[in-house]
Amino acid sequence: MVTIRLSRHGAKRAPFYHVVAADKRMPRDGRNLEKLGFFNPVARGQEVRLKLELDKIEQWVAKGAQISDRVKSLIKEASKATTAPTAPTTDKVVETEPAKDAA
Repeated sequence: MVTIRLSRHGAKRAPFYHVVAADKRMPRDGRNLEKLGFFNPVARGQEVRLKLELDKIEQWVAKGAQISDRVKSLIKEASKATTAPTAPTTDKVVETEPAKDAA
């Protein structure tokens, strides 16, 4: 059975996870079938925290892959980020009234 899960990489106290499609019987960090994105829980500043290829994930689910609980929550987070409306602009147009003649 294929499962979509996290595979840990990175140094001690600096985790970095690949989102992978892997055989359920393989070790956590073992061989995988395909990399589907990444998750960096310690991202700072302009670093990208989460990147998922949602179309590939959908293809694996259509083939019968199971999704781990943590990856499900990451997919929800990623889909919110892509479908979130943009913030309204704060540029206000100030209309000035024409000067009145005081004649």
